[in-house]
Amino acid sequence: MKAFGFRGEGWYAPTMTESGLISVIIPNYNGEATIGLCLEAALASDYGNFEVLVVDDGSQDGSVDVIGKYPCRLISLHRRHGAAAARNAGASNSKGGILFFTDADCLLAKDALSIAYRDISAYGPDVIVGGTYTRTPYDDDFFSTFQSVFINYSEAKRPEAPDYVATHAMVVDAGTFLKGRGFAEDFLPILEDVEFSHRMRRAGCRLIMNPAIQVRHIFGFSLVGSLRNAVVKSMYWTVYSLGNRDLLADSGTASLELKFNVAACFLGLVLLGLYGLFDDPLVLLPLPLMIAANLYVSHGLLRAFYDTKGLGFAIAAALYYAFVYPLAVGAGALAGAVRSFGPDGRR
Repeated sequence: MKAFGFRGEGWYAPTMTESGLISVIIPNYNGEATIGLCLEAALASDYGNFEVLVVDDGSQDGSVDVIGKYPCRLISLHRRHGAAAARNAGASNSKGGILFFTDADCLLAKDALSIAYRDISAYGPDVIVGGTYTRTPYDDDFFSTFQSVFINYSEAKRPEAPDYVATHAMVVDAGTFLKGRGFAEDFLPILEDVEFSHRMRRAGCRLIMNPAIQVRHIFGFSLVGSLRNAVVKSMYWTVYSLGNRDLLADSGTASLELKFNVAACFLGLVLLGLYGLFDDPLVLLPLPLMIAANLYVSHGLLRAFYDTKGLGFAIAAALYYAFVYPLAVGAGALAGAVRSFGPDGRR
């Protein structure tokens, strides 16, 4: 059954929508290491009326063999199209009146679908509901926990008016998704959920974040992995934000706190450079004030670090957040600006 068009084939109204049926849509690309855990968690839901669709986006590993072991629907794309196209393909083959998008490295909480159904039923079809990560990830190491707490705090701090809803836990009425024409397939490699959220809000939809809808993410981050992720995400955020003219917006993980943190870090480096150049300690006088201001601006995130794993973790996470992480974010932002304004940039 073709509920929605895919890759320019045209868009069609659903004809087999079942009342209360939730279609869980999972794009997969080379996710052999995580897709089994993802499906086990999804299929263990305490909600009684759902289907699980996995769209394999041309994987070259053993993903398809793993997926075949579970009672789900497999849609195979013979070459890689990208996550946006894979999600659209899942929606085009879904039967549910409610779509729940998640990722192949996310483990749905047992009650995630039940809460999603309750929310979307209460709010109505013109509301898109989002969930977020658990503060403690699947892999209990420092860098993965840092990332999970950071995303949970950033996404959940404005539940009544989030800037976007992320596809690791996005709940949307199938008819609303149809009218919105799905995710943009000719977009950046990531952030299709941000573009979709902004487009749907302009069309009159309301965005809601319910932190009780949770997925446990599998990060597997080392120091290098954490910093690489920060560079890549920041680069594409900058490209999108410059094009969307909302570079200074308080937008989820691209929060004002993070932007202030990056600015404070780089200004601190400038002051240290001036000190090295002129050997004048007076240039360092603003430094303690900047550090104090940064700690104050980010106090909510620092409290989340503390609440998650105690004082030792909070201190280590605060030091990493204030003095290491912004270097990667800033480098990514610079790369994004070069991509946007350089000779090959769109601007």
